[in-house]
Amino acid sequence: MTPPHVFAPFILNDEYKISGNSLLLQANCFEWMAQIPPESIHAIVTDPPYGVKEYEPEQLEKRSNGNGGIWRIPPSFDGHTRAPLPRFTALNQEERQKVQQYFYDWAGLALRVLRPGGHIFLASNVFLSQIVFTAVADAGFEYRGQVVRLVRTLRGGDRPKNAEAEFPNVCTMPRGCYEPWGIFRKPLPQEMTVADCLRTSQTGGLRRKPDGKPFADVIESERTPQRERTIADHPSLKPQSFLRQIVYAALPLGEGIVLDPFMGSGSTVAAAEAVGYSSIGVERLSNYYEMSVHAVPRLAEIPTTEQQLSLGLA
Repeated sequence: MTPPHVFAPFILNDEYKISGNSLLLQANCFEWMAQIPPESIHAIVTDPPYGVKEYEPEQLEKRSNGNGGIWRIPPSFDGHTRAPLPRFTALNQEERQKVQQYFYDWAGLALRVLRPGGHIFLASNVFLSQIVFTAVADAGFEYRGQVVRLVRTLRGGDRPKNAEAEFPNVCTMPRGCYEPWGIFRKPLPQEMTVADCLRTSQTGGLRRKPDGKPFADVIESERTPQRERTIADHPSLKPQSFLRQIVYAALPLGEGIVLDPFMGSGSTVAAAEAVGYSSIGVERLSNYYEMSVHAVPRLAEIPTTEQQLSLGLA
């Protein structure tokens, strides 16, 4: 268990909870990242908001009332009821520029808090990844590729709205079968090698699997199981079977602190708990923060699957 004093530099004036190896904070991550000690975080793994405004109280109320707002309430598909999803394609040019600026500003703070060679794993989507990934790179990070999460999300593949019968053989978008996660690295100091960085900062690379095989950039993933959604009813909840593989790779020596600055219900923090890492989760909205306090230990205890067995975590 992580000693409480390790988290002391990260506890400011915000509500917090220490749970196992994790520190959970209710805070605005922009303000918090501007105040914590520089170069104190080893890796960031996060699934941020992308419409920027989709988690504002007004939009969440519209979603819960079935009115939608920025949230699209999709029809049933082949007998399946699909969850609401943000309508990223409905963002206008001004809103897209706001997304670009939002992530440029956020990446500047990430540069401040990460150790040299520290990695970011950033969940994205096919609509906005080019904008967001460019913004993070423009802020000073090295773009190191993507992890492609192969998953049939039941997104897309719809016939033209209000003209389904007229155009039965047309779909407005491909049916989604993957989710891109951007990989970025804070640049190493000039003339420093990866080996030097590993020795001084415990960062610079990615952790191999226990069998010696390298971390791969394509991961077959299940959809989030209902048992996990029962624990944490968050619209963007990712499955533990996928997150544990990402988090495991983020600390090359298995040492340090993983940060999720957009914690939501705490699934990334729970994945860190499951693999034995120290982690910090920051969440702005009180309802999701309260959810994470209860969800993290329960999600972390979920039995491992075949994917975790491959990591030697069973």
